[in-house]
Formats: sequence, C-alpha cells, structure tokens
Amino acid sequence: MVYSLKDRNVLITGGGRGLGAVIARKFAAEGSNVAINFVNRPEPAQELAATLAKEYGVKTVVLQGDCGVLVDCKHVVHETIKAFGGIDVIIGNAGWTKFSNFGDLDALTEEEWDKCWAVNVKGQMALLREAMPTFNANPEGGVFIITSSIAGASTAGSSMAYSVTKAAQLHLMKCLASTQGPKVRVNAVLPGLLLTEWGLGYPPAAIAALNERAVLKRPTDLEDCADAFIMLAKNTSMTGQRVTVG
Repeated sequence: MVYSLKDRNVLITGGGRGLGAVIARKFAAEGSNVAINFVNRPEPAQELAATLAKEYGVKTVVLQGDCGVLVDCKHVVHETIKAFGGIDVIIGNAGWTKFSNFGDLDALTEEEWDKCWAVNVKGQMALLREAMPTFNANPEGGVFIITSSIAGASTAGSSMAYSVTKAAQLHLMKCLASTQGPKVRVNAVLPGLLLTEWGLGYPPAAIAALNERAVLKRPTDLEDCADAFIMLAKNTSMTGQRVTVG
C-alpha cells in the first residue's frame, strides 16, 4: 500500500543545503509541506523555502536549531507542528563530523567525540521521541528516516568518531523500529560519497580513492540518493531497514 505524500507535513533537519535541500525539493514536488531546519546559515534555507513555496504551492517554514542540542530537537518538532498543524514525516538528515586521520586516536578531542555522538545518535532519538505522540495520534501514523552513511557499515570515513556513531545510529534505527511500531516506520539511507559542500571537504586524493573503492567507480548521485527517501516514505511495508545508495 502506497502512503501518499500529498499534504503531508515533513520536517527535514539539515535541510537547507546539500542532500537535505534535494530531499526537500523531492517532498515538495510530491505536494508535501516542508519544514527546513538549519543550524548556522539561514540564507540558503530561506531561499530554498521561498522557491519551494512558489514552485509547488506548498507551505514551508524555516527553523533554526542545533540537532546536537536536545532542547533544539524538541523545538524544531514543536514548531513544525505549530506551523502546519501536525507532523507526518521526519527526515533526520543533520549530522556532524570532523575530517581527520581515521587511525589517529588523538585526532578528535573528547568534546568533538561528544558532539558527534550528540548529533548523530542522541539528536535522532530526541526528534522521534518528541514526535511520537503525534505519530501515534495520526490515523496513518508517521515516518522517520535517518540519513546514515556507508561509514556506519565499514571501518572508514571522515573520522573514527563519525564511523562509530553512524554504526550506533543504525542500531538505534533498528531498536526504534522494533519497539515503536506499528504507528511509525523507521528506516535509514546509507549514501556513499556525495560531492556536496561537505563531501568536497575531502582532499582530492581521498575522493579519488573513495571512487576507486566504490563498485560503480563514481560518487553517489544526489538525485538518486534523495529518491530513496521518497521511496521509503511511501512504502508501508518497510521498517527497520537500511538502504545503501552508492
């Protein structure tokens, strides 16, 4: 059974740029109202919101919040509900890392490890926890999709902290799916290398090495990756699953 996205209320964390912005456009094209969260650069989010409202005739709102701060996670969910009158879908797209030597145990400080854990794991939990009363009250429940990474399924990535927390994030996803159903479907998308502003932070040699290791020998296409979120949001028979794109 297909879950129609028309007139759904969707919150996308980290939605102003990169993959989040492409996901926002995909949902708007389906007729969804879109709440776009950003942490420190409002202009791209505001421009995107205005464009989507004009092109697709949907409601949009821009919400500031650091998804590594639990009160901010609660705030963006609450403000989405306030702006649209409800919430149906959350895309937990915000993430954090610091490019570093993967094998250097001193590459990240304790504070940086804590920040990685807060954004990539605790923040995801906080988003769903705040939305669950509404999801449970919705006739068709709700959808929670996490932007994870192939780094969570390997021993490589932008940093060891990122790889470890993304792995924990995937286990959290499975735990949430198995305990919070049937009124919410919880899944994750694991992109390969995305040449967004963030992905371009890799040195050219590292990008070349990642492309060589990839089976398709190229970066992950942003549009292809964003399509996976739409597929998961519509599919009423999948929960607790990780979809690798790349």
